[in-house]
Amino acid sequence: MTLTILVLFGCLFLLIILSVPIGIAIGVSTIITIYLAIDNINVGTVAQKSFTALDSFPIMAIPFFILAGVLMGKGGVSKRLLDFANSLVGFMTGGLALVTILACMFFAAISGSGPATVAAIGSFMIPAMQEKKYGGGFASSLTATAGSIGVIIPPSIPFVLLGVTGGLSISDLFLAGMFPGIVIGILLMLVSFIIIKMKNINVNRSEKKVDFKKVWTTFYDAIWALLTPIIVLGGIYAGIFTPTEAAAVAIVYALIVGVFIYKELRWKEIYDSLVETIQITGATLYMVGLSIAFAYLLTIERIPGSIAEVILSASDNPIIILLLINLFLLIVGAFIDTIAAIVILTPILLPVAMEIGVDPIHFGVIMVVNLAIGFITPPVGVNLFVSSAVGKVPFDHIVKSSIPLFVTMFVALMIISYVPSLSLFFVELFK
Repeated sequence: MTLTILVLFGCLFLLIILSVPIGIAIGVSTIITIYLAIDNINVGTVAQKSFTALDSFPIMAIPFFILAGVLMGKGGVSKRLLDFANSLVGFMTGGLALVTILACMFFAAISGSGPATVAAIGSFMIPAMQEKKYGGGFASSLTATAGSIGVIIPPSIPFVLLGVTGGLSISDLFLAGMFPGIVIGILLMLVSFIIIKMKNINVNRSEKKVDFKKVWTTFYDAIWALLTPIIVLGGIYAGIFTPTEAAAVAIVYALIVGVFIYKELRWKEIYDSLVETIQITGATLYMVGLSIAFAYLLTIERIPGSIAEVILSASDNPIIILLLINLFLLIVGAFIDTIAAIVILTPILLPVAMEIGVDPIHFGVIMVVNLAIGFITPPVGVNLFVSSAVGKVPFDHIVKSSIPLFVTMFVALMIISYVPSLSLFFVELFK
């Protein structure tokens, strides 16, 4: 087994260092390990397991939620959410920064994707903040960080995959992600406010005071967008449809809103949305299939159990073990794509968490929050690259400005990790 571990993970890390795409790296390392270190498994098993893994009803939710998010983004939703967010917090000092965070939280409840949230909100807010002298680095790093909430607030694509991989309730994971996502958003607002005051970046306000008439007007205009998570989540918890069916309902709803209500979704936008969804889904699902083949190899070689024993032997204190798991996930998230990390690591870490008394749903939230931080952690840092492209800001400027926001996310992670009620409150409430 030692040889298997060395070959499997050695090949994987070598290929990652060589900048081989993570999905291909996972598949190639699995095949090489079967050839060199395992005698009783045919290499054809990789193809078989990869194909079988994708023949899953819950996994259909991934392309459905992706398409619903893209349709909403192109159908005028992001602009209306921004206007509503601006009416709520735009009057405060550093209002544009607070609007960006709040808008990302709203859009997260629609897209389920970190990069999609950054692209949709950042295209409006980064140039606006730059115009008001917030600084390109701060504007882009703030948007990238707030965009990471997209994978925490439901519906969340990583939660869907985590539910499939770990055998957990997707609806419970959705419920568990709501409160932590809100907590992260509030902490980011607080820290952004402090940074703006300390550095005097810009204290100009979009409004002098809250305008309740404007709040109502923008709310009325955005109501159809805001109803999306209510319809999706409400339908799931009312037992009307499953998470996968809810994703399909979200597509139909996005089409109705974009075509007939907002009237900004035309045939070209629909076609572009389908093409974009195919591209994202293709890049995602091949990675999922190969990752599950990788995870199968781990399981039959009993590698998760061995790693779990090593982790548990490091300390008798559950607090220390959970901290070690968090640090491990933070490192992994900086180098490996979220989807691959979930599929590979869930079978390894979930039993460890349960062994030290952590609720599996709570651990699911901990895992996703850790990997969400990976969206703003180089060298992968997908959200950083997206915000750099959208705002036309040098990558190194964004990384430097993101340090206090990264620290904020880490503090939020520690709170979420050691206060289980934040994750389990809604789950227990709706039981």
